[in-house]
Amino acid sequence: MKEQLEKLVLQMYRSGIQYAEAVRQFQSVFIITVLREQRANQVRAAQKLGMHRNTLRRIIRNFELDIRPLRPSTRRPPLSERAVPVQTKAAGLGSVPVKITQGARIFHRQLGA
Repeated sequence: MKEQLEKLVLQMYRSGIQYAEAVRQFQSVFIITVLREQRANQVRAAQKLGMHRNTLRRIIRNFELDIRPLRPSTRRPPLSERAVPVQTKAAGLGSVPVKITQGARIFHRQLGA
């Protein structure tokens, strides 16, 4: 790995890239790689990188990194649109899924009473 890194550094040096830009490029690629491995979860990525999550967020913002493509394509629906199981007291009936809509109140009643 050290050999590959040395070749890359030599290639960057010969192409005229300044030190600050080389460090910035390395940091960007390193952070994007860790974020990809953590499925864009910034808290877990920050832990793997050994930094505070706010530091990682600041770096993402300062480097103008777009992490949206790293996020999984399927996201959980908001709480207002999820079916929530409601526990019933009647034996053997299990739970009944209820769709909660925003602003709606859910009233529980015993089944079979």
